[in-house]
Amino acid sequence: MSRFSTLLVANRGEIARRVFATARRMGLTTVAVYSDADADAAHVRDADRAVHIGPAAARESYLVPEKIIAAAREAGADAIHPGYGFLSENAAFAEAVIAAGLTWVGPPPAAIRAMGLKDAAKALMDKAGVPVTPGYLGDDQSPERLAAEAERIGFPVLIKAVAGGGGKGMRRVDRADDFLAGLGAAQREAKAAFGDDRVLLETYVTRPRHIEVQVFADTHGNAVHLFERDCSLQRRHQKVIEEAPAPGMDAATREAVTAAAVRAAKAVGYQGAGTVEFIADASEGLRPDRIWFMEMNTRLQVEHPVTEMVTGQDLVEWQLRVAAGEHLPLRQDEITLSGHAVEARLYAENPASGFLPSTGVLEHFRLPENVRVDSGVEEGGEVTPFYDPMIAKLIAHAPNRELALAALASACDAVEVFPVRTNAGFLTRCLEEPDFIAGDVDTGFIERRLEELVTTSEPSPAVLAGAAAAAMIAGDDSLSEQAPSPWRELAGFRLNAPPQQAVRLFLDGKAVMAEPSETAGSRSVLLTDENDIVVFEHGEAFRFTLAPDVSRAGEAGGDGQIRSPMPGKVTALSVEAGARVTKGQPLLVLEAMKMEHAMSAPFDGLVEEVSVSVGAQVSEGAVLVRLAAD
Repeated sequence: MSRFSTLLVANRGEIARRVFATARRMGLTTVAVYSDADADAAHVRDADRAVHIGPAAARESYLVPEKIIAAAREAGADAIHPGYGFLSENAAFAEAVIAAGLTWVGPPPAAIRAMGLKDAAKALMDKAGVPVTPGYLGDDQSPERLAAEAERIGFPVLIKAVAGGGGKGMRRVDRADDFLAGLGAAQREAKAAFGDDRVLLETYVTRPRHIEVQVFADTHGNAVHLFERDCSLQRRHQKVIEEAPAPGMDAATREAVTAAAVRAAKAVGYQGAGTVEFIADASEGLRPDRIWFMEMNTRLQVEHPVTEMVTGQDLVEWQLRVAAGEHLPLRQDEITLSGHAVEARLYAENPASGFLPSTGVLEHFRLPENVRVDSGVEEGGEVTPFYDPMIAKLIAHAPNRELALAALASACDAVEVFPVRTNAGFLTRCLEEPDFIAGDVDTGFIERRLEELVTTSEPSPAVLAGAAAAAMIAGDDSLSEQAPSPWRELAGFRLNAPPQQAVRLFLDGKAVMAEPSETAGSRSVLLTDENDIVVFEHGEAFRFTLAPDVSRAGEAGGDGQIRSPMPGKVTALSVEAGARVTKGQPLLVLEAMKMEHAMSAPFDGLVEEVSVSVGAQVSEGAVLVRLAAD
């Protein structure tokens, strides 16, 4: 690594820690950057040096190129790795890094630009012989021309924003009569999100699978692939579970899609790590003639660990060696595929509440030890509302897909996090879904089964027994010399049983009777400082109290008060005082943790008061709307 010796990672959390681990192994000095919110973050402690770059808001810290480059100079760094997200696909930032005399651990700015706009990228790929989805990429953006092209393509058709991603500016239209309305909505959303309302049209694939190929290229003209990944299990265009290799991928289809990916990389003079993404029509299984180029991500992907597990390669090490001017570590015929790997993204969010992010201190944080864990946080750390809510990635590798899925399901089942909520239980249910295990999956898989996958879990008899046993132990005066505790008054609660054989507890405000049994020891039980009892099962945390917990009464709007579940910004209001609403009707939209969250009416009623306006910044627990029930 003669070209550089000190590496700054222009990112935070899990990816910063991941890059630091490889950099340390390679003998490099590491530098972290951090905002006010991340002063005590795990990635800061991992680094050899750390530089403060500003306030918590990303637009005032992690998204300011000048602050990143100034931090590199201050710390004596001679190379910058962008991670993923933030500035990782910002060509201007890459140019600024290079202009500052620093080594950029990423592709050339020209390649980033070439792949930054979907229409230009598709035109370039078509010229290079890479199959692209049938559609319209023209400059004529008049509604009349677009409507005519949609008729030519045939319905259903997909309208997509030329700039950006993440599902914004995207609409499916099934009938000609609905096209102009869908076009207007897509253009407005694209303009608001990206400052660019141009769109392209594609034929809508009714059973799409998301197949992507990991590519690498060096500065000596060499380019290879490291096989494919399947990222079809998504929710709202966001990946949930990824795996490698793709289930049902035969040799002929693999050869076609990987060769196309390498041609794509060469067509833009690529260097470093990149992912070429394809959409496959899975209605008749994976076929070479039914997979089309979608876009190229000019960076390392969140899901890169599954590729590392099945190839035995460290992709960050490859990035650093390429940036240092070295040849690729392996030739194409030396890269082999072994076994199957699956990754699940563990988020601080509550699936039962519409996947609202969950913030707070990680008072209890236990992740499984039988799989690879890439985590951005540690016990005692805090999940703030300022950044993406992903807190860890769990990755299982096994000789075959069935064993890998089972290992990952078991790992998600063993997650213990409190009081912050996670999607661990949701992930477990996804991994154990019979159709997914059978490989019968497409990008609409989760949405079609959403109700059963996010169903509110009920405590099992073992959970109740564990809670009862913990209550009795906590209430035993002989075990503690501390001041009297309400748990020591539990002996009076019984149901046709001798004293201390049945106790009454409250779960989510509802009274439950529980008796200890021999199965109690099979569950993990936590006693908190507030005298709560928390029992973990299948990735879920069941919180029991001695009396109903009135402190949370307003969260769900049961008393008519719609409160903010986290600090955020009001981006839309759908009602005003005096309006009548029905249960489930949207009231407002709150933006937090890079996502929008719709707040809905919990019952039929009358809007008594709207306490906020569009653009208002609100704190956690703030009353947004007051309703009166009918």
